[in-house]
Amino acid sequence: MKYLAIMTCVFTLAVAGTVSAEPVSVKFTEGVAHAFPVLRSVGGEKLAQGELIQIPRGDIVENRLTFRFRDGSLYDERVVFSQRDTFTLMSYQLVQKGPSFPESIEAKVDRESGRYEVRYKGDEDAAEETLSGKIELPDDVYNGLLGMLMKNVPAGTSTTVQIIAFTPKPRFVKMLLAPAGDDTVMMGEAAVRATRFLVKPQLGLFASLLVSDLPDVKVWILGGEAPAFLKFEGPLFFMGPIWRIDWS
Repeated sequence: MKYLAIMTCVFTLAVAGTVSAEPVSVKFTEGVAHAFPVLRSVGGEKLAQGELIQIPRGDIVENRLTFRFRDGSLYDERVVFSQRDTFTLMSYQLVQKGPSFPESIEAKVDRESGRYEVRYKGDEDAAEETLSGKIELPDDVYNGLLGMLMKNVPAGTSTTVQIIAFTPKPRFVKMLLAPAGDDTVMMGEAAVRATRFLVKPQLGLFASLLVSDLPDVKVWILGGEAPAFLKFEGPLFFMGPIWRIDWS
């Protein structure tokens, strides 16, 4: 439970931050997609095979990203969002369990009902906790959508949004999405010039001292008239190992 205590402290402090956050305007609408991303260790070892399915229905888009690990672990994220004028998270579900993860979490939140539910186990031997209650989702909360948002922010600019951290009670955390330079990314045999974004939680001074060794989360986005997510590098969970997501 040491991990949970640190998380609770850090994210409680994060809520008190002074950085303003705002919803992101729709510049590029999302369409039908079906892809098979790969999750690897920083050394290149394949850890999990992924599947991404995205289906728009009018202004509402349903998105599901699943990683099935070789060790039997599962990461399953389902997002429903609106893309009318601004991106708006409508509902979010997360299943994260198995030996690759320090805790097991099954969580869901829903804007229309204003409810959340969380099932949580601190470790394999711990008793399962169940939490539920009311939650009011801000317009700028974007779990599961940060990569998409980076395709829509004006070139060369940063933006601050929020995500829900399950500690296990849901708490809002501000996240800075900041372009940090251009890199050449190899996509097969093609060299592609892409913008490298850094994703930084806005923890506040005291919380930053507690977790000063947080690794950078990096996302590479291809710009232009048809922007695209190219790859991700960072932890999938707080203080987790560096993993990579790409398409090969």
